[in-house]
This record gives sequence, C-alpha cells and structure tokens, in this order.
Amino acid sequence: MRPKVTCHRRICGFIALVLVLALPGVWSPTAAQSQSMAFKQGVAEAAVMDRSIADYFRQRAYAPLWTDTAKGAARRVALLRALDQASLHGLPEQRYDLDVVFDALRTARSEKDLGRVEVALTKVFLLLARDMQTGILEPRKVVRAIKRDIQTSKTDALLDAFVASDPARFFATLAPDSAEYRSLLRQKLRLEKTIALGGWGATVPVQKLERGDRGDAVIRLRTRLETMGYLTQSSVAKYDRTIEAAVREMQADHGLEVDGVAGISTLEELNVAATARLKSVLVALERERWLNSAETRSAKRRSTRQILVNLTDFSARVLDAGAETFYTRAVVGKNSKDRRSPEFSDLMEFMVINPTWHVPRSIAVKEYLPKLRANPNAASYIRLVNSRGQVVSRDTIDFAAYDRSSFPYSMKQPPSKSNALGLVKFMFPNEYNIYLHDTPHKKLFGRETRAFSHGCIRLSDPFGFAYHLLAVQEDDAEAFFASKLATGRETQVDLEEPVPVHIVYRTAISDAHGEVGYRRDVYGRDDTIWKALSQAGVSLPDVQG
Repeated sequence: MRPKVTCHRRICGFIALVLVLALPGVWSPTAAQSQSMAFKQGVAEAAVMDRSIADYFRQRAYAPLWTDTAKGAARRVALLRALDQASLHGLPEQRYDLDVVFDALRTARSEKDLGRVEVALTKVFLLLARDMQTGILEPRKVVRAIKRDIQTSKTDALLDAFVASDPARFFATLAPDSAEYRSLLRQKLRLEKTIALGGWGATVPVQKLERGDRGDAVIRLRTRLETMGYLTQSSVAKYDRTIEAAVREMQADHGLEVDGVAGISTLEELNVAATARLKSVLVALERERWLNSAETRSAKRRSTRQILVNLTDFSARVLDAGAETFYTRAVVGKNSKDRRSPEFSDLMEFMVINPTWHVPRSIAVKEYLPKLRANPNAASYIRLVNSRGQVVSRDTIDFAAYDRSSFPYSMKQPPSKSNALGLVKFMFPNEYNIYLHDTPHKKLFGRETRAFSHGCIRLSDPFGFAYHLLAVQEDDAEAFFASKLATGRETQVDLEEPVPVHIVYRTAISDAHGEVGYRRDVYGRDDTIWKALSQAGVSLPDVQG
C-alpha cells in the first residue's frame, strides 16, 4: 500500500502536470512535433481572444514554452512555486484558477490538445507576473483622485525575459524591489501569526489614562501594549514610567502626539484590531505595486534621489539611495470633495523664490468674490487683473454685477511675507496644479491631523527643503538662497537634476529600521481600495482583537 501524500491543492495539481507530461506513451513532443499543424491549430484556437499570445507563438515559430520535456518542466515548477507563494504577497489565490489548465491536461490526447495547454499556462503566467509587478487593480477606476496610469509589461517582453532567465529566479524579480515592500511583507506575516493566536486581546476603555492611574483600565492597557510588543510581560497595575514609555513609543509609531498620555486618540488607535491593521498592510502592498509600474520605475532609474510626500502622515521626505536625508511636517488638502490632495508622480524641475500667488479660479469665485460683493475693499492684498494682463482698480468694478460664471477678472497676490505661498514654492508642473510651498500660517503644523489646504502641500521647513535641494549644485546653498530672497523679486531657480516626486497615501508605513507603523485613513481611500481588493478575492482571517 502506497503512503498517503498530502499537499496544497495547487502544488498537487502542478506536480500532476509535470508527471503527466513525463509519462511514456502520453506525450513526448519533439521540436518537429510541437510545430506541427495540429499543435499550431491548438495554439491558435486557444489564443483566439488574446492576439498578443497568438502573435508571440507565431513569432517563435510555435516552439513550446511549457510542454517540451527539458526546459518546460523547469518552467512549470517555477510557475508552481510562484503560484503557491502568491498569497504571501497579498494576492488572491482563486484569481489564478488552474481548473482550466488541469482539465486541459487530463483530457489531452493529441498535439492539438498540447497547443491548448501551452496557451492556458501562458495566460496564468502572464496574469500572475503582471499582478506581482503592478498590482491587480486599476487605481484610477477605484479612486478617481489616484492619478496613476499603470503601465503593465508587454506580453513579448515578459515572456522573452522569462525564457532568457533562470525560471526559479525569475519571479523574484517581479515584485517591487524596495525596502518598504519588504517591510510590509514581514509585517503581513507577523500580523497573520498574531491573528492566528487570537489577536491583541481585550480593548481598553476609551478614557484618559496617565502616569499614576490604577485600575482595570490600566491593566487592560498594559496587556494590550504587551501583546503588541511595546512592553514585556508584568503584573504591574499602576500606570508607571515603563507604561508611559511604551505609550510614547506606540504614539510615535502611529503618528500621534508623543506625550505619554493615553488620551482618546491614542486609545482609539491602540484599540484598532490586528485584522484592520492587516487590511492596511495588504492595501499598502497593492499601492507599492502601483509604484512599480513602468512609468515610476523609469523615473527611479533616472535619479537615486526621490521626494516622498505621504498624505496620511502629513510629511515630506527626501530619500537618497533609499535613505531618508531630509524630513519636514506638511499640511495637505482638506477632507472635502474639491480639496483632497491627489496622488501622482512627477519630476520637480525648479523652485520659485518670492513667488506671486496666481489665485486659482475656483478659489477666486467661490471664496473671494462673495467677500468682494459684500465689501469691495476686502482682501486688499489681492490684485485684480483683466484679460489683457492689466491690474484693474477696484473702484471701477461693480462686484454685485457678477456671479461665479461671469466674473471676468483673475486674481494674484504679489510677493511678500504674507503671500499665501510664503517665500518659496517648489514646482513639478502638472495638470492638477499641485506643488509644494511655504506658508505664513505656521500654527497648523503643530496639529496632530494636518488636512487644511486647498490641495497643495505646505511645508513646515521650506527653507531647509530648499537648502537640501540646492546643496548638490551650489557651494553655499543657504547664501545662494538668501541672496535671491533678499531681492524681493520673483526668481525661478532651476534644479540641474530634476527630482522624482511621489505623492502617496500610506496608512501602513515603515521606518528606517523596517518597523511598520500606522496612520489614519484621512480621506477614506484605503477603505475604498480594500473593498475593491475584497471583490477581487483578497480576504482576512476571521479574528477580531
């Protein structure tokens, strides 16, 4: 009696695939047989709805990829292993339904059937490879404010690369090669293990807890911090310095005010279930794959320096060779329909010192026109300009005669310390009219949540940001900047090497040590993306806590 062998359904299926192709008397195609009319007809019929696959086999004179007895077996095994590991990347296994392939294998009795098998395996390979490389969703179709066009690899490019590579190593080259992606994968495994063990335990009653407090709520807080890894196990029932230090660490990891006091916002974040955090990680993995599209890969190749703006973290960073070299707090778009900051990538080309603020028409007619109708002298710092570019005196205008659609003037604010853009703006010209800039309103940077702008990104330390960018092209960046600022005139300074800018939205993010922290879903975009991932088959363990 043979011993019982158990394995993953997909592994068993592919092992059967490999063995069936090796059985004597079933198939053992030679190159000549594989290029027979029957084989070609099988390929043509199976690829009738996918011209790119049909063209690829035609261009290679119908030489088999998967069903020859030598290289084909190694490719099948490599595909087997990659499919078995798809869930490790947060990809839904059922998306790669191999039943069609298995049916084709079980019923194959001719060279024509073999051609059908070639196409079936090729389709599964292409789907998995593209999903690993650039994700399973089209971001613009899920959230309109995500202005990313995913450029997937072409069929012939992917297959040629696979054929030219070691099959076992090829799939490792597809997923994003970034420290962020690797950190998210590790966190995914940790969270899954936590969830399997029952989660982080009982939640803490939402109330204010601080050093010196005692009672059941403090015990729950201590236990929650222990299971999350911020404390070693103890029986202390008092909110002491050790608990306070753990709360501070947790607050830093979650972008909260670091004061060591477990207030409402801290406890709300502490009480978020492990399954919800896993959801954030799975969404972040998909978002990282979007950044792995051909467009952004090309931008990254052009420069080892990147500018990363994370809307949920209210921050802007400069990364050099992957390491953070500059950080500043940021204010992002307000959470309202027409003010949320979009997500996209572009190239920062220049900065403008002492900028003029050309008021967007939407702001001019929605915010300033009502004020001017009530008081023609309101917002006296704003100049009105006619269609010929001439500044017009307010005394000659009857503001009551105009509405939003008929108002014929544009508005601008000349350079000054009180200019809405502050004293410098950083430009990566784009159709969304989004840029980074200074602001005279500094108090907002002290807030925990900083979503207040009309969509552009305000920087807490714009001068430091300017110095950092200019340091690679000026011997004394600060002196150079100060000399331009002192003129009071609008001055454009080009960056000799344009820098890729990525405006992203990550509720799960890693630090320099690869430890993952979390941020609030300020615009609700991750929730929308998660729903789309769920519809595509991604699922969570059914454990709360």
